[in-house]
Amino acid sequence: MTNGGVEVITSVERRRRFSPAEKQRLVSASLEPGASVAAVAREAGIHPGQLYGWRRQLGVRPRIGFAPVRIAPEAALAGPVDRGAIEIEFATGARMRVTGAVDASALTAAVAVLAEGRRR
Repeated sequence: MTNGGVEVITSVERRRRFSPAEKQRLVSASLEPGASVAAVAREAGIHPGQLYGWRRQLGVRPRIGFAPVRIAPEAALAGPVDRGAIEIEFATGARMRVTGAVDASALTAAVAVLAEGRRR
């Protein structure tokens, strides 16, 4: 018969309690321009999901803004122009890359579908 190892637990890690003011401070910090939820959570010693949960509890939704877009008339594009490319990333996670000449109605329809979150 062999003796197995014995583990002695001398203390119990207790659940941390955050006051409403602390929660509000951390949520506000996560909403600052350029702030990362993961970085704020790591600094506070919590999981990012906890921070997202506090956002929901406090009824806070981050503001997501869009830049205005204007499609230039085709006459403005006449001549030797390097058309380049544009890439659009939607809040749904969809990504669209547009290069060269594009039919405006087809582009409008595709953007509407991807903005709504309907994907194939």
